[in-house]
Amino acid sequence: MSNWLYRLYERFLWTQVKTGPSPNHIGLILDGNRRFARGRGLAQNLGHEEGSKRVEEFLRWCRRLDIKVVTLFGFSTENFNRPEGEVDYLMDLIMAKLKHFQTDPEFLADRVKVKVIGRREDLSQAMNDQIDLVETMTADHDQFLLNIALSYGGRAEIIDAVKRIAGEVQSGELQIEEISEQRFSEYLYTVGVPDPDLIIRTSGEERLSGFLLWQSAYSELYFTEVYWPAFRMIDFWRAIRIYQQRERRFGK
Repeated sequence: MSNWLYRLYERFLWTQVKTGPSPNHIGLILDGNRRFARGRGLAQNLGHEEGSKRVEEFLRWCRRLDIKVVTLFGFSTENFNRPEGEVDYLMDLIMAKLKHFQTDPEFLADRVKVKVIGRREDLSQAMNDQIDLVETMTADHDQFLLNIALSYGGRAEIIDAVKRIAGEVQSGELQIEEISEQRFSEYLYTVGVPDPDLIIRTSGEERLSGFLLWQSAYSELYFTEVYWPAFRMIDFWRAIRIYQQRERRFGK
């Protein structure tokens, strides 16, 4: 698509979505980095690098629509099974992004709060140090919440919640009769955060792969064939347009 035609279509889509209801919380499974690189004859690590750059653009698009919460599926518990060199590269890339968030003027001016969710005990001390820094620096920011799921798995999250509940029942701090869906959600990594209204997955895969399993019960799901590094603003506006066309009844 030529540049002028793309800009025209982008403006057309924007006029369609800007006045409609926007999701308050978007979950994003940014998939397809390696396939993007292979399709262009690049080393797969360059696909991850291009995908990392796309994240900041995506966050700008969300803020333009006044979306308040984004949860990114950055690294799953299963991703540790990838080759050691790729895991190390991804960890370095994520750490660099966390450092960037600590100094980026636009990011700080927009008062973005950063929270990392997942099994942090499986991450390196250096990674945990950077997480502590960025979370502390942005703790009082109140305009936008960015959750980054690292060493995350939906089943692992539920298991960890069950263990905490069982421990409190055993110690007498919690009575079995007090356990409800609402109470259970208070033991999840996302405690205090509204469930996602919309979950987007790129690359053509049509599954959640363990992402926010409890929280996604009534989320709208949007799957696109586009690989994450090639995901454009018009792809995002299309996802929002589809979301706005759906009738959310929450089982009613």
